[in-house]
Amino acid sequence: MKFSMLAIAATALAAGVESFSTVSAPRAMRQASSLKMGAATEVDKAAALATAANEARGLAMDSIAAAHSGHMGLPLGCAEIGSVLYGSQMQYNPKDTQWINRDRFILSAGHGSMFLYSWLNLAGFDLSIEELKNFRQHHSQTPGHPEFPNSEHTTPGIECTTGPLGAGVSNAVGFAVSEKMAAAKYNTDEHKIFGHHIFALAGDGCFQEGISAEAAQFAAHEKLDNLIILYDSNEVTLDKMAEYTQSEDIIKRYEAYGFETYEIDGHDLAVVEETIAAAKASDNGKPKFIKCNTIIGKGMEETEGTNAAHGEAGVPYVDKARAAIGLPEEKWYVSQGTRDFFAGVQEKNQKIYDDWQSTYAAWKEANPAMASELEDAVADKTMPAEDMLAAIPEMGGDAEATRVSGFKVIQEIAKLVPNYISGSADLHGSTRNYINDGGNFGAGFDKSYAGKNLYFGIREHAMGAILNGIAYHGIFKASGSTFLVFVDYLRPTIRVASLAELNRVSYILTHDSIGVGEDGPTHQPVETVPGLRVIPNLDVFRPADAEETVAAYVSSVTRQEGPTALILSRQNLSQNTAMPAAERRAGAMKGAYIAKKETADLDLIIIATGSEVQHALEAAADMPGARVVSMPCVELYERQSDDYKESVLPSSVTKRIAMEAAVTSAWYKYASKVVGVDRFGFSAPGDIVMKELGMSADNLKAEIASMN
Repeated sequence: MKFSMLAIAATALAAGVESFSTVSAPRAMRQASSLKMGAATEVDKAAALATAANEARGLAMDSIAAAHSGHMGLPLGCAEIGSVLYGSQMQYNPKDTQWINRDRFILSAGHGSMFLYSWLNLAGFDLSIEELKNFRQHHSQTPGHPEFPNSEHTTPGIECTTGPLGAGVSNAVGFAVSEKMAAAKYNTDEHKIFGHHIFALAGDGCFQEGISAEAAQFAAHEKLDNLIILYDSNEVTLDKMAEYTQSEDIIKRYEAYGFETYEIDGHDLAVVEETIAAAKASDNGKPKFIKCNTIIGKGMEETEGTNAAHGEAGVPYVDKARAAIGLPEEKWYVSQGTRDFFAGVQEKNQKIYDDWQSTYAAWKEANPAMASELEDAVADKTMPAEDMLAAIPEMGGDAEATRVSGFKVIQEIAKLVPNYISGSADLHGSTRNYINDGGNFGAGFDKSYAGKNLYFGIREHAMGAILNGIAYHGIFKASGSTFLVFVDYLRPTIRVASLAELNRVSYILTHDSIGVGEDGPTHQPVETVPGLRVIPNLDVFRPADAEETVAAYVSSVTRQEGPTALILSRQNLSQNTAMPAAERRAGAMKGAYIAKKETADLDLIIIATGSEVQHALEAAADMPGARVVSMPCVELYERQSDDYKESVLPSSVTKRIAMEAAVTSAWYKYASKVVGVDRFGFSAPGDIVMKELGMSADNLKAEIASMN
């Protein structure tokens, strides 16, 4: 049985401390006085935390009631957990929300967003009561689910966009990876500038989703002991009580993964505080899993402990519940005592922050080059794209797969962007994104936390979430690879990265078409590239040759607005050596360009991308009036000026044909006829599959002839 310091102090006071002493009376009296003062301090703190917990409940109830929308269960059920985190156990500075050594908190159960907004307000972040009153309203800083600061919302203190269950707790693993990597790379024997923890609060839905299992396996295997997962175990899911759909022993499951586990009463402030403190202090190579047994919707008698408490069903009972927990009639009430208590918390954290600043200054003076590199990484500062393109050697004229070209390019990128890292879902040998001399990340074998190559195992979904977590953490640029056909395993994480405008993440997706060949239709993507192109704010780059591949990688690490997917071929592609390398790179950086200019009056435009550009060039070779446009990135082309777009695709020329080894529908925006693949492929050598399904210069010529 665990005993809290508060309980021990209270017992000592009740018995009379002097009676426990055998020393002389004056000394005993002095000790008793000291112990009484300490116990009183503990009592005061415990009372303040309890009061703050109830006032946070009130803020959540009032905001959800005003919106007539939201999820009340978690904010009410986890109030004590929030009180301990923000009032005692986390190091943060609300005046500097980007402090690189702050603890990170991720609300994986993002539907409970009023939990987070309430605590940010109480903890002193620049999130006003007025913003709480505008919960879920247009242009407010309190959207329905937490959103990482972006062009739509800039809510301070939000570390991660969460909503899809299981994603946030998996993102937290990426945060933990990044912190371990930063500590290994930048800490020195004399100065420790990284040493913080990652906290994630998640519920039953998060742990039922398979992504959390994948990420937990990775976290335990790589011994990420800076990760602390708090499980809001309230025995409720939306449709039914949780026992209706689950019967596992989750503690045993996480112990089997390799976590250090705890099970506690999530409403016992003293126990919650002790347990989190113990988890923070335990640097034993095991991530931490704390099962917090809670009552969903605690404090609202009509719904607490039932699945009705999950959403806004408790709105009619808000006034009664507020009164029952001792709140006055005033809505959005926060007592002066709570404000004063958190002013004290800020003062304590300010001291930690100031001491760290002194350490950082000394570290920076001793390590100026390393400091410059780190500050550039935090500021997301890279050399200009034009300079980067010029710094990468020309690729040469031999035919090769763009995945092979990508292997050459990624070595140069890793030199030019020191904070660039990459990983693979057990496919480094095929996707060719291994960084030579970069070392391998992790624990054991030949790995270290300074390694630039991550081995995710066969866990694409977790890989996507971990990459996003690394990007959210704000130091490294991360890419991850798999076969293009398997991107649907991680598609939800790409969608969130695009929504959150995570420019620090990119995806290397190889074996890009029916050209995969013998593995057959299960491994031949036809709908996948068009499916990625419909995701807003995602750049999809499908380069036609080595020089376009250079541009694709450079764009992916210099782009500021969002993530990039690099779509690379398995099979060899011809190089467009008739056009200088620099011009191909510059053209690709604009999304589309003239790869072969007409030599007579322009009467036909052939648009192609990726492996089909070589066929377009061959088909147009004896057509003087034909222009070939290579369009490796539709999204980037669409962001160009109207004048540039008109210069590439003049509106006066309506005879246009597009070619891509994928479903055709999207290309009709640019062409009246499309040569594509509106069916699944079949198992045969890649060149035969391509020819049989019309991906050849001869078939393109025939299709052009049919337009006359």
